[in-house]
Amino acid sequence: MSNVTAPVPLIARLNWYWIFQVLGWGAVALFNLSLAAGIVVTPAMAGVCFWGAAGGLLLSELWHRYLVKRAGTTSLPLLAGGVAVLTVLQCAVAYAGFAVLQPFGKPHGFAWLPSALLFWLGCFVAWTIFYTAAQTLRRAHRAEAETLRLELHAKDIELRALQAQVNPHFFFNSLNSVRALIYEDRDSAAQMIDQLAGLMRYALQSGHADTVPLAAELEAVGAYLAIEKIRFEERLRVQVDIEAGLEQVMIPPMSLQTLVENAVKYGVELSVTGSDIRIRAWRGEGATLIEIANAGAIRRAGQSTQVGLANARKRLELAVGGGASLDLAECDGWVRATLQLPVAA
Repeated sequence: MSNVTAPVPLIARLNWYWIFQVLGWGAVALFNLSLAAGIVVTPAMAGVCFWGAAGGLLLSELWHRYLVKRAGTTSLPLLAGGVAVLTVLQCAVAYAGFAVLQPFGKPHGFAWLPSALLFWLGCFVAWTIFYTAAQTLRRAHRAEAETLRLELHAKDIELRALQAQVNPHFFFNSLNSVRALIYEDRDSAAQMIDQLAGLMRYALQSGHADTVPLAAELEAVGAYLAIEKIRFEERLRVQVDIEAGLEQVMIPPMSLQTLVENAVKYGVELSVTGSDIRIRAWRGEGATLIEIANAGAIRRAGQSTQVGLANARKRLELAVGGGASLDLAECDGWVRATLQLPVAA
């Protein structure tokens, strides 16, 4: 698997909080300036408008930091009280701007206060609503991403567990083959152990991957069949027909070997004359098809646990997805297990 981290898109690297802060309070300054245009626009008047916007930005940032500290514990009364305090403070900041810059001379009286309170109250109510809505949406996205991460982690654990079930099952059968042969032909038993060691290496290496190339799986199948060939001799006959260009098709590790093992167990081992094992791979309509066939019949429920086949189906679904399938059918004296893999777009 590649450890290269994909570059983060520019849009994800931008600090959208401060972008909206500057744009929002800048819009408030321009709105106040447009209202003053009906009277007279002077540098002092423009300064007062931007003074008020700067005060709003500072107070909203302090409010933002408070809300971050109280994340998940804020209530409607707390929000309402905070907005009320901000409104009063902002009116004081705006009044200080008029007192310092004096666009209309020295301020006097409080006739302006009700409209100022109402205006700044609206600004901070709108700010708080937009902020809490954005935070709620952000938390929902984070929860969704975390749920997806946990689902993927659970899928990975399940896949590893299923692979761990396959490998001991396979090696147990192979060791039984070695045991049966060791008293009859030590050289053949030694050759079988060499083949088994190669298979063990493959199983350990491939166990860390969800999928492996078909070529690698076929090499492992070849080693397995070499082991069984020593045991069954002429009773085991193998035919392999792989369409050119399919060597790099990705399949779950040990899945093909599981199907071949079943074909040997129920096609060769249970027949006095043995059986042909046919391995084919070809391109179908929108899919790659891999077929393992053996002469014989599908075993009835009482004669086979079907664990290997069920395991292979589950690992195929987890590793490749719902577009893949594994079918078992009997026709004209042949049992055919067919893997169907969707062609990658």
